[in-house]
Amino acid sequence: MDGFDRLPDPLILQIFDLVSDTKTLIRCLAVSKRFNSLVPHTDSLVLTVDALISSDSDEEDDVVSNLLTSALRFILKSLHSLILRCFHRVKRLAIDLPFRRPQAREGTLLKWTAEFGKTLRTCVILGFRSVGEAPAPLNAGAESDFAGGLKVRVVWTISALIAASARHYLLKEVVREQSGLECLVLRDREGEGTVVMEKEGLRECREEGEVVVDEEEELDRCRTRVPSVRMRMRHVPRLELKGGLWVEGATLVVVRPSCDGGGGDMAVEDGELALRAFGDGLYGEVVHKLLKARSYLLEMNSF
Repeated sequence: MDGFDRLPDPLILQIFDLVSDTKTLIRCLAVSKRFNSLVPHTDSLVLTVDALISSDSDEEDDVVSNLLTSALRFILKSLHSLILRCFHRVKRLAIDLPFRRPQAREGTLLKWTAEFGKTLRTCVILGFRSVGEAPAPLNAGAESDFAGGLKVRVVWTISALIAASARHYLLKEVVREQSGLECLVLRDREGEGTVVMEKEGLRECREEGEVVVDEEEELDRCRTRVPSVRMRMRHVPRLELKGGLWVEGATLVVVRPSCDGGGGDMAVEDGELALRAFGDGLYGEVVHKLLKARSYLLEMNSF
């Protein structure tokens, strides 16, 4: 008799939930008859997708992007039949991708977190040009710097929204097949982009599948349509952080559908969303400082 034989089934299931790695749990199926009967009842899974394709060539970016989209679609469509069929009651699923979209600009850090239901609910985007111990010289005032870089920051926002809506589109089949899911996360391992679907959003997505939608239009775009949105943008040319670090060109964008009610204190809502997405470590400190800065409201039509 080994140590596991002395443990009750509920405790072993808690251990499996903490392990969560799908490949490890599938290997556990072969350990013993008891493990084989318990592993399928694990309700928290992390699926790590192995490397697919990478390219450092800008000229090949469009081709590589299409190949990545096709490969990811194949993987997600196979997910239910090849992997998730081993588990009976998955409630929380995280999928880690091995790649990320190319940065909007060399040397720029760009991170985003988007929440979806049947369509976009919110998206929080954090970007900055550089971070270091010595500040770069300032060429102009804050207003001039914001106006000069506004086009670039709008491009960041559009790029993040397109990437998020493409990932959401690819997740729809998983959502419909896995009726017990309560939380679904799709992220890349380098942490640039994250798509989140919580319980209410998953319910919305399943209900959408029961009505007639323009599937042909979505197939042409290979992404979910982004609704008309309001974008609350904050920008600071330079921020000094704890420990003597300096962040250059810091920008925070909070995106919501235009049809969202808009009631309440928008500043408080922005803070809650931004800190929920990037509330820890260096990113959290940058967000805290940016939330104190002046905000600019922009609007964008559906695309």
